[in-house]
Amino acid sequence: MLSLTLLFHFTLFRILLLPFLFVLSIPLCFSSEATTMADITHLPMEQLQDLECCLDSNPPWAEAILLAFQNYILMLGTSVMIPSWIVHAMGGSDGDKARVIQALLFVAGINTLLQTLFGTRLPTVVGGGSSAYIYPIAYIITDSSLQQISDSHELLSKLSTTSLSCKQATQVVASALQCCSWTSQRTSTLQARMGAGTVECGVMLGSNCKIWDLSPTLERFIQTMRAIQGALIVASSIQIILGYSQVWGLFSRFFSPLGMAPVVGLVGLGLFQRGFPVLGDCVEIGIPMLLLVIGLSQYLKHVRPFRDIPIFERFPVLICVPFVWIYAVILTAGGAYRHKSDITQHSCRTDRANLISTAPWFMFPYPFQWGPPTFSAGHSFAMMSAVIVSMVESTGAYMAASRLAIATPPPAYVLSRGIGWQGIGVLLDGLYGTVIGSTVSVENVGLLGLTRVGSRRVVQISAGFMIFFSILGKFGAVFASIPFPIFAALYCILFGLVASIGISFLQFTNMNSMRNLIIIGLTLFLGISVPQFFNQYWTLSRHGLVHTNAGWFNAFLNTLFSSPPTVGLIVAVLLDNTLEVERSKKDRGMPWWVKFRTFKGDNRNEEFYTLPFNLNRFFPPT
Repeated sequence: MLSLTLLFHFTLFRILLLPFLFVLSIPLCFSSEATTMADITHLPMEQLQDLECCLDSNPPWAEAILLAFQNYILMLGTSVMIPSWIVHAMGGSDGDKARVIQALLFVAGINTLLQTLFGTRLPTVVGGGSSAYIYPIAYIITDSSLQQISDSHELLSKLSTTSLSCKQATQVVASALQCCSWTSQRTSTLQARMGAGTVECGVMLGSNCKIWDLSPTLERFIQTMRAIQGALIVASSIQIILGYSQVWGLFSRFFSPLGMAPVVGLVGLGLFQRGFPVLGDCVEIGIPMLLLVIGLSQYLKHVRPFRDIPIFERFPVLICVPFVWIYAVILTAGGAYRHKSDITQHSCRTDRANLISTAPWFMFPYPFQWGPPTFSAGHSFAMMSAVIVSMVESTGAYMAASRLAIATPPPAYVLSRGIGWQGIGVLLDGLYGTVIGSTVSVENVGLLGLTRVGSRRVVQISAGFMIFFSILGKFGAVFASIPFPIFAALYCILFGLVASIGISFLQFTNMNSMRNLIIIGLTLFLGISVPQFFNQYWTLSRHGLVHTNAGWFNAFLNTLFSSPPTVGLIVAVLLDNTLEVERSKKDRGMPWWVKFRTFKGDNRNEEFYTLPFNLNRFFPPT
């Protein structure tokens, strides 16, 4: 009995003691948690530490050439995709598309060299990759003044299935040459090859004197191309003026790490429609490409079968693209897509691009190859909106590239200098007739992080590849015929990487501030939501949500608000510079950011951004 009583009291004592033990254990728990928090705290770092080559350091020549060719292959995706959409809508043929792509690659090589030598000097590829130009170009294509062109080949098209006597055929050919005399500058068009029995001017004369393969849309394509050229030439003045007058640099004084983080993030996230939605058009080759790149570049990056070079981390594009491309060729030859939909066949088949057969063996692009440009005030105003959007997108891309190249954020003077040279690039696009304006290639910026090489020399060599393969058309067309879902798989990784670089700017801000959380959240949400709202109303006939009688006004507003980085910049700059500005300087990250506003604010700026050939003596930083 006594033992039972003692057991009862002992148990009761333990029950009563539990709350006290819990209270006494609380400080121990807090102390343990405090120790854990101290262990996991990461201090802000101005420069990424796990990159191999920075802006001014260069890999060995053999490795640099392979990396440059990898950059060239990657930039082909957008450079082929956008002209493929636009040229056919203009009434052009596959041959016209091939020549436009050659001109675009040639100008992209020149612009990349100019930007890396005299612009921001960051390792950025400058090519025709901004979808912002699609909206004003669609407005120009559907302009009634171009749609209602009375085609001079209409009469000949009626004879396209008529067998004629050789005398009648000779008269038709003579008429064809006469009506095509206005394209005398287009040497590839105006060619009389009577020995081969053909005349290339919308007329093909067979050996049986039968007229076939006439092109009634040739004149509309040429006139539309000239209208786009004129609009690009005029609109380029916006970037040239804002850049070289330092106005864009003055505007950048309203930037902060808090404002730049969502803008750079939206440069990558805003391109989500080029990622998995396009990959999903052909999952048979898109999914294997995505898994293969992730596996090689991330899980096998420490495997070094040759010397000390991590080839799987350095060259994931060069290794994965050929394997998946050959796999796509096998699927095409085996008839895997024979009974599939047109979209699937166009995305998956390797014999649908028609670039290799239509591209010339040798062609040196030259200014005004499509004839003299035509100018229209409405077309030019519409194109200016795309130039403004391109400035915003490129600014975000420059910020991301500077971080991936282990450089300081470009000062206002350098940023303006880069925008000015980008305007020169758009001017060259108009002169050469590339259909679309130049902007920084976001995917190539992401490649800097994937390969961990931010060398300027690599990008300059890649510019040489662009120029070389643009001149040797057949060889360049082989690489340009890679199915686009292969590129879309790469975009899923590279665009996401650029977005994460933008988020990394938040380490210099106070993310425990409710003010900052509201600005970041609202900027990201509206930056994705507003363009999506505008895009869902856009069709080739309606031209977008804004639909007034002034087509140029519609194109201007629809272009601005269909760009995630542009919407994000408007929201971020407005909120960040109006909400508790003075009280929040430290929370916004300004103590760290302010030294990068001027060229001489940080000693490292001279190392990264000084002009070559001692040109700073003649063009000193302001």
